[in-house]
Amino acid sequence: MANIRDLTPRARRVLEVASELFYDRGIHSVGVDTIAAESGVTKRTLYNNFGSKDALVAAYLKNRHEVWWRELEERVATAGSPRALTLFDVYAEDARTITRGCAFLNAAAELSTEHPAYAIIRAHKQAVEHRLCTLIAEDRPAVDDPGQLARHLFLLLEGAFAHHGIHGKGLLTEAREIARGLLT
Repeated sequence: MANIRDLTPRARRVLEVASELFYDRGIHSVGVDTIAAESGVTKRTLYNNFGSKDALVAAYLKNRHEVWWRELEERVATAGSPRALTLFDVYAEDARTITRGCAFLNAAAELSTEHPAYAIIRAHKQAVEHRLCTLIAEDRPAVDDPGQLARHLFLLLEGAFAHHGIHGKGLLTEAREIARGLLT
C-alpha cells in the first residue's frame, strides 16, 4: 500500500473524499460510485489507483493512523513526565473535533476480521498500548510490570473515548485523573 505522499493528486483526492465519507457515513453505506462522483474522478481512476474498495478502506485507515501517530509523537516529544498522560490529552483533543467516535472502532464494528483493513485496526490499537508501555517503562522505571499498567491505562483510555459520546467529554478528564493516580 502506497504512502499518501506517493499518491498522485487525483488518488490523494479520492483518499481524502473516501476518508471523510467512510467516517461520516460508515464504510458499508458508501459505494465506489459515490466516492468517484464526489472526488470528481471516474470509477476506473479509483480502481487504477487503489485496486478495490477494500484496498481503499485499508488506505483510509493506514493514512488515519499515520497522521494521528505523527501528531501524537510531536506531543510526546514536548511532554513532561509522566508522558503516558499525553495519550489521554490527545484523545481528549480528538473528542472535541470528531463526531462519530473512534474511526478504528467504527471500522472494526463493520469489517470482518479477515478484511485486509482489520490488520491495520489491530496494529493501531496495539501500537497505542505498546507506546503507553514504553512511556511508562521510561518515565517510571520502578514500576514492576509496565505492560500490565499499560494494559490498564489502555483499557481506561479506550473505554473513556468509546463512551464519551454517551457520557460526555468529562469522562476523558476523569479517566486522565485516574491514570495520573495509577502512574504516581
